[in-house]
Amino acid sequence: MGKVPEAYYQFIMHYAPYFYVIATAMAQNPPAGQKNVTVEDGSKFQVGYPVEIKDDAHAEWNKVAAVNGNTLTMENNLQYAYYVNKNGRLEGPDPDFGKGAFPAAFAIDFLYQAYSAEQFESQKTDILAKITELADFILAQQCMDPAKKAYGGFKNSETGTEHWSIDAGRCIPPLLKAYELTGTVGYLNAAKLAGATFLYNMQHKPAEENVHDKYYGGFARYVDINDNWSHLMMVEDLYDFIGLKMLAETYDTDNKSKYETMMSDAAEFLREGFEQLYLYFDPKPNGDGKWHRVGVNETECYDDPISFALLGLYTYEGWSLTCQRVYNFIQTIRASAQYPAYHPAICWPGYIDVVTRFPACPYYDAITSGILWHIRAAHDKPSLAFSMQIIDKYQEEFMYWGPKFTDYSPVTPQKAMANVSWLAQLFLNYEEPLTPFTRILRSKGEHVLLYPIRQAEDKVAYSEPLDIQAIVSPTRVEEIFIEPGYMINDYITVYTFAPLRQHDKIRRKGKDYEVLGVQAFDFRGETAYFKANCRRLVGQ
Repeated sequence: MGKVPEAYYQFIMHYAPYFYVIATAMAQNPPAGQKNVTVEDGSKFQVGYPVEIKDDAHAEWNKVAAVNGNTLTMENNLQYAYYVNKNGRLEGPDPDFGKGAFPAAFAIDFLYQAYSAEQFESQKTDILAKITELADFILAQQCMDPAKKAYGGFKNSETGTEHWSIDAGRCIPPLLKAYELTGTVGYLNAAKLAGATFLYNMQHKPAEENVHDKYYGGFARYVDINDNWSHLMMVEDLYDFIGLKMLAETYDTDNKSKYETMMSDAAEFLREGFEQLYLYFDPKPNGDGKWHRVGVNETECYDDPISFALLGLYTYEGWSLTCQRVYNFIQTIRASAQYPAYHPAICWPGYIDVVTRFPACPYYDAITSGILWHIRAAHDKPSLAFSMQIIDKYQEEFMYWGPKFTDYSPVTPQKAMANVSWLAQLFLNYEEPLTPFTRILRSKGEHVLLYPIRQAEDKVAYSEPLDIQAIVSPTRVEEIFIEPGYMINDYITVYTFAPLRQHDKIRRKGKDYEVLGVQAFDFRGETAYFKANCRRLVGQ
């Protein structure tokens, strides 16, 4: 098992079930031993908010006891003095989003695994208490009025009125996990109600009520507390299969055939759109009866719904042709002239143009690295290892919703509970891949520095170096075209487990080489290693 960064664990324990966390700068230097902290905008805080007080030298956790304009009074005295000129700030929940069922759900998914991990052996009591707190919060978001069409569903936020199918799919597994640890029957009953009643109705009621022109098998996107439908059927709801499968096989076997039929019908209908990377179907009589993406020309899709759908279908039917097609299609989308720093092995972009096959935004959707960890561990170990190396190096940057391709700085100032919870699972479950080629690398390889390409327009620029292992050999004359001004000894051939890209830079024994071309070598359907021809950078 891997090791979860302490900052990730503390973030989840203190902030779940809030959606996002933002930083507010200090306006004055608070001394140690007292409770008041003056910030630039006190409206960002509420009584009871958990906060992390920090600057570049120190950090501590506290809780807001009172808000008086821009002056916050903490529950406990400050342990340290903090300074504005040392980036003094308070991080706390983003009041614009508040709390929600699915941040609580994702936090439980991680904490359930952490509860049995050796790393957290001494925190088991605290973890179990937090799981109970979050599971109770999820119960409070469930509609318990049988007269409502939302009966059994979960509010999309603490103050929301919409009950989404995908949120039911997200909440069922953690409720069952909480039941397993605590024996609280209310968690089991809530999960069964969400599956056998709410999701069943979201699949069937729209056709019965002429919201859909016929029964398709997909789930309506949401119904609000006033019985108003969103009739769209989302591909993302393939993720619901994780919870439905748990219910069918273990926790509600009396309804096994019902759940199996629900999943079979949904898979049969949603598969067509999923394989073509559509996001939703717009059924008649309220829609046009067609599949859709987003963007001006409907050529783009979001990566996280596709990732969630992929994990759900993978859990349901394994490494099927559908799962392979979708994963391999997105994984082979490469960097473009507009976004040369993009690397699919790290993560997938927030927006993907599936027609031009290029990123359609400048940032990674960091959650995807966590969602995909299980699939990559089984079927794409080089990407798993490379993503782990990057995320481990830039741990704080990947807590934010959208790290930029170029330097991993956030595209928005929000740290996301969903990101941290899923990446915490990646850290916890990560094991260094052990393959025939990695064994050779460890015994025969050498250490070189990889400088990923970051900019290639006006001038070439590289990201910070990564230490990787490689087997390096002289390039044979018949393998390359020797360019004018170069000799054969200016070229080397590099074999790596790390997924190199054209125009990356390799530094070996003090000399810099540009990667000219990369060839992946597969074994039994999985990439085993990469071979790259490299040319010395003149003048470097």
